[in-house]
Amino acid sequence: MDESYAAVDLGSNSFHMIVANWADGRLQIIDRMKEMVRLASGLNDKQELSSESMQQALECLQRFGQRIREIPHVNVRAVGTNTLRQARNGGDFLLHAHRALGHPIEIIAGREEARLIYSGVAHTLYDEVNKRLVIDIGGGSTELIIGRGYDTYQTESLYMGCVNMEQRFFDDGKIKAKKMRKAILFAMQELESLETAYKKTGWDYALGSSGTIIAIRDVVQAQGWCDSGITATALTQLMDELIAIGDSALINFPGLSERRKPVFASGVSILYGVFEALNLKKIDVSEGALREGLLYDLIGRVHDEDVRDKTIMAVAQRYNADLEQAGRVRDTAGNFFHQVKAAWELDEKTDLKLLLWGAYIHEIGLSVAHNQYHRHGAYLTANSDLAGFSRQEQMKLAMLVRSHRRKFPVEEFESIAVSMRASIIRLCILLRLAVVMHRSRSNISLPEILVYVNKNRVNLDFPPGWLDQHPLTLVDLITEQGFLQIADIKLSFH
Repeated sequence: MDESYAAVDLGSNSFHMIVANWADGRLQIIDRMKEMVRLASGLNDKQELSSESMQQALECLQRFGQRIREIPHVNVRAVGTNTLRQARNGGDFLLHAHRALGHPIEIIAGREEARLIYSGVAHTLYDEVNKRLVIDIGGGSTELIIGRGYDTYQTESLYMGCVNMEQRFFDDGKIKAKKMRKAILFAMQELESLETAYKKTGWDYALGSSGTIIAIRDVVQAQGWCDSGITATALTQLMDELIAIGDSALINFPGLSERRKPVFASGVSILYGVFEALNLKKIDVSEGALREGLLYDLIGRVHDEDVRDKTIMAVAQRYNADLEQAGRVRDTAGNFFHQVKAAWELDEKTDLKLLLWGAYIHEIGLSVAHNQYHRHGAYLTANSDLAGFSRQEQMKLAMLVRSHRRKFPVEEFESIAVSMRASIIRLCILLRLAVVMHRSRSNISLPEILVYVNKNRVNLDFPPGWLDQHPLTLVDLITEQGFLQIADIKLSFH
């Protein structure tokens, strides 16, 4: 049976959506929608989105939402990139955007964006032999990735895109040689920090993806300056031609859309800077990009090949977590979850995964220091580049790690959206109880513990006499009772 999936990419310049069917292990794209929203140009000096730019974005998302209304919720994923990472009022926008699209929007970090772009390119043009440099120039950022097959060796996201570079260097629409040179030098300066590492890793050939690079390719080939891809010579000819035209309003290349014209010169300056910094002679172009990567990632999650599982394992190993202890806590937390999921309205797909990941990495802070290790672990979780995770997921995971012991930090839960707060607090309670039950770090099996919950009340039912024979556990539970009482949670046990 065919399954429908949709991926929505809220880029800084354009919003994209692709709808696909998955059948017999193959993906078939059945619909694409793209609207140039230029969200990045709606950011003011205070890094706040204007109400006009938000309104235009929401109207676009309503149209997208209508198209995917029939697709199961679990088969849709929407992500926001650079501009929504920057926007101070992004939280307000996300609430309205959720309503307009009918699905929550996750914000992804720059390196996660780079990983997904590479995945989209790799699935579109698979090559397990050669190392490839992939370049993607968006509205608010530029991603550069080196990889082979589906694996990446270097991923980087730089804060320069065709919209913010246009505002910085071509805000009056004039294209002069001096301005173009300044923009190119700025791009090269941004690339300076990664130049040496990238050249050392090396690549066999380079590929570009997404709107800016596709538009440049279309223009240089229509002008007859090169036959395939984009060559350094063709790019130089294009730059000279733009300077000769002198004004973005007067650009009249066949096939270049009206809405692309204001940001075309800035996009060319970034690509020229990349060619110069990395000594490129030619790049080919891939039709696959972030949204295709998002789609394959989503299908992996639904079909039990979740990149986030591998990420959590890698994090636990990187910080030398005691994997045996993590496994014990994870199993007990999972057992408790299944007993209370109905009463506490927890979701087996999303909430259980989060709880098990939290259990696996709850002690990573010990790699920094024993004192306050739950705080160190939360910091590492919130601020690491975690492949597959959105920023919102990382914040929730960090709260689990932060809250698994000692005082229950009620006030810190205010950073979590109200709609998710109750479930995160409940997952924290389950993780805390599992940690208490394995305080001895022993391999001796626990007895059958029955858990009953009713809103803010939690009751643990032990076999008769078991707590009398384990006085340390009893004392730990009494201490935990006090910690949870501060959060207005009543814990009882017998």
